[in-house]
Amino acid sequence: MQALIESGQAGLDLAKDLATTTTHLVPLDDVRLLAPLPVPAQVRDCMCFEGHLLGSIDASMRMTGANEPSARHQAMRDAFYQRPIYYKANRFAVTGTDTDVIWPAYSQVMDYELEMGCVLGRRGRDIPVSEARDYIFGFTIFNDFSARDTQGQEMLSSLGPSKSKDFDNANAMGPWIVTADEFDPYSARMIVRINGEVQSEGSSSTMTYSFEDLIAFISTSETLHPGEVLGSGTVGGGCGLEQGRMLQDGDTVELEIEGIGILRNRVFSARKS
Repeated sequence: MQALIESGQAGLDLAKDLATTTTHLVPLDDVRLLAPLPVPAQVRDCMCFEGHLLGSIDASMRMTGANEPSARHQAMRDAFYQRPIYYKANRFAVTGTDTDVIWPAYSQVMDYELEMGCVLGRRGRDIPVSEARDYIFGFTIFNDFSARDTQGQEMLSSLGPSKSKDFDNANAMGPWIVTADEFDPYSARMIVRINGEVQSEGSSSTMTYSFEDLIAFISTSETLHPGEVLGSGTVGGGCGLEQGRMLQDGDTVELEIEGIGILRNRVFSARKS
C-alpha cells in the first residue's frame, strides 16, 4: 500500500485497470485483512470535533461532581478554538480489523474512540488550504483505544498522552482505505456498536476543523510525506467516556463510517488473557 500511495495517480490508474480486467481477483471472504498501513510513515491524532471536546468536559464534570468546568477544562476549550490540536501517536502500535486488543496491565479503564483517518498521498510543505485536498490519498476508520485512568494521570503533566495510548494494537485502522475520489469525508454517518448494539451515532459533518485545515496547519515549516495518517479526533459522542459506558472484558466494538465500512475489534483484559 505504501508503494501504491507513493506511485501517485499513475499507480492508481494501473490498479484500477487491473481490478477491472484481471481474472485473478481473490474473494474477500478468502483473505484475512491486515491494517491497510501496518506501519504508517507517521500518525498524528488531531481534535477536530467540538462536540467531543464539550462532551468529554461534561463527562468529567459528572464524574467529579463539579458544577462548572475547571481551569484546565477552560484552557482546553480556549486552545481548541485558537488552532488545530494534535499529538503524534505510536505508528508501531497499529492493528487491523477483526483482531484482538489485549489491554495493558497498568490500566483498568478501557475505552474506544471513533475517528476518521485521512491518509496523505503527496509530499509537501507550507500547503495552502485551497490546495490541501490534492494531497489526500484516501480515508479509513481509526479507533484510538484509550486507557482512561492512565490518561487522566498523564494529562496533569501538560505534555499530552503517552502510555494511555502507547500499547500494542492501540491504534486500530481499517478495514481498508477508500480513495479520495470515491468518498466525501464531510457527510458520513459514524456509528458505534458494542456487542452488536448501537451505542452512539454521529456525523462527520460536525467537524470544526477540516482535513484541509489540518494539512495546512501541520505543513507549516514542516514537510509532510506520503503514507502519513491524520486522525480526525473523536466524533461527538463517539467514546465510552461520553456515553458513560466503558468497554468490558471480551467486548466486541464495531466502528462504522458509512461509505468506508466497519472496523471490528475485541478487547480483553490483560488480567484474564
